[in-house]
Amino acid sequence: MTDIAARNRRNKRRGSAWEAELRDELRGAGLDVERLRLTGKDDEGDLVIRLEEGRFLVIEAKNARFEPGEFVSEAETEQKNFAKHRGLDPAAVDSVVVVRRRGATWRRAYVLTTVEKYFELGAA
Repeated sequence: MTDIAARNRRNKRRGSAWEAELRDELRGAGLDVERLRLTGKDDEGDLVIRLEEGRFLVIEAKNARFEPGEFVSEAETEQKNFAKHRGLDPAAVDSVVVVRRRGATWRRAYVLTTVEKYFELGAA
């Protein structure tokens, strides 16, 4: 059991380090980004970027085995939680997943969303 617990702690540290790195690099690129805190079962994501005209982009940062469907579903739930907790119009909040790419800089990480959201097609 201790091997599993140690691995979980190590993975959590790596994930936290990735979130901090991404936040700092995005700030360095001129974006208004803040780290979000866990809110229990109603998690709101890892980072949020304030965009123009009162819009927000919630980022779920992942440094883990690539599970795109699971990651995007999580980001969409957290996007809704972020809007709900702040009394925002859900249409003013979007979300993406940023997945660390092994052996590459933060700029070469993967960004995941759906075709529907990317092309603003609306729900079908």
